[in-house]
Amino acid sequence: MRTARRPALVDRPPTEPSALPRRAPLPAHHPDPVLDVVVPVFNEENDLEPCVRRLHAHLTETFPYSFRITIADNASTDRTPCIAARLASELPGTDWIRLAEKGRGRALHAAWSRSGAPVLAYLDVDLSTDLAALLPLVAPLISGHSDIAIGTRLARGSRVVRGPKREIISRCYNGLLRSTLAVGFSDAQCGFKAVRRDVAERLLPLVEDREWFFDTELLVIAERAGLRIHEVPVDWVDDPDSRVHIVSTALADLRGMARLGRALARGRLPLSALRRSGGGDLSPELPAGLARQLVRFAAVGGASTLCYLLLYTALRPVTGAQAANALALLASAVANTAANRRLTFGVRGRGGVLRHHLKGLATFLVGLALTSGSLAALHHAAPGAGHRLELVTLVAANLAATLLRFLLFRAWVFPARHDARPTRRTTGSS
Repeated sequence: MRTARRPALVDRPPTEPSALPRRAPLPAHHPDPVLDVVVPVFNEENDLEPCVRRLHAHLTETFPYSFRITIADNASTDRTPCIAARLASELPGTDWIRLAEKGRGRALHAAWSRSGAPVLAYLDVDLSTDLAALLPLVAPLISGHSDIAIGTRLARGSRVVRGPKREIISRCYNGLLRSTLAVGFSDAQCGFKAVRRDVAERLLPLVEDREWFFDTELLVIAERAGLRIHEVPVDWVDDPDSRVHIVSTALADLRGMARLGRALARGRLPLSALRRSGGGDLSPELPAGLARQLVRFAAVGGASTLCYLLLYTALRPVTGAQAANALALLASAVANTAANRRLTFGVRGRGGVLRHHLKGLATFLVGLALTSGSLAALHHAAPGAGHRLELVTLVAANLAATLLRFLLFRAWVFPARHDARPTRRTTGSS
């Protein structure tokens, strides 16, 4: 067995580490392999050799830097270890390691921890992802532009061939991530990712999962820390022989999301250890872009609240309190959605405008329930309440509705920042 020449990382969170240095491009003539591509395998005696030979040929012909391929065999019981050993002896720049336990996350953790390459990547052995996307995946890491790069099957520029069952499951999973953990990346589980080694050294000790949730946990922690995540649309063809057990994997993912959500809510993760020096004033506890969005949303909310109060005051003598509240809230909600669509969440053009406004109206109904309920409660408790007390009550209720509306806007109405160029998207801080 051959392994890379780097001591394993200590598997515990750092105590008080310094911030990550500013990103810098790698030198053109790097003495060691610049890229280490890990292929995690378990009982893949049929697919391993054609995958590695095809990958090796592709890198040899197209990749402008030195590279290494690491086969990470996690507890295979078939001929996979023998094939891996033979490939490592026949193909220059190919290594393999063997682990005693199963788990894709465990294999990646071990292989990346031992590697000395400045850019670490992995891809699935079935090569569902077109290798033409490999150079665009790692180029932003080599240039110093980004910290992590992921392939996405859910961007407009992606071309995906798979059955409706897996398509629905994938979209539901990523939608659940956006609604519960407010993530900005689009595809957590595409088996095609890369990370800079200096980032991996800080991230890996924080990632607890050693199986399929490993990817998601790594990305969520990185995004919460403000690291830059680059997305590359990929051409992807589903492997009909996939051995992923959907039900057990889904349950494990749900448990992982709950565990990670609790850890983030309680501040148990030292996210400051992942911040880049000179990386701006974003709090490490906030998702990337959240601080800026909050400021813009508050400004739009202040203007729409003023518009709402003026309309309510003008309509109340004519329509009565409840009707004036509903009409004023509806008008200000439509304007609020349009303004937030463009100014807060950076969505341009007509694409999805009807869907956004329909969802915005749904959040309007939540606000209407809060304000109308507060107004009804006031009139029930104090039938003779004057106009000034009504306004105070409505302002308080509208503030609560505004906070809830922001959470719904970020997680549901505008779940991810849209880039002006549909073929590439980057999230995170500079």
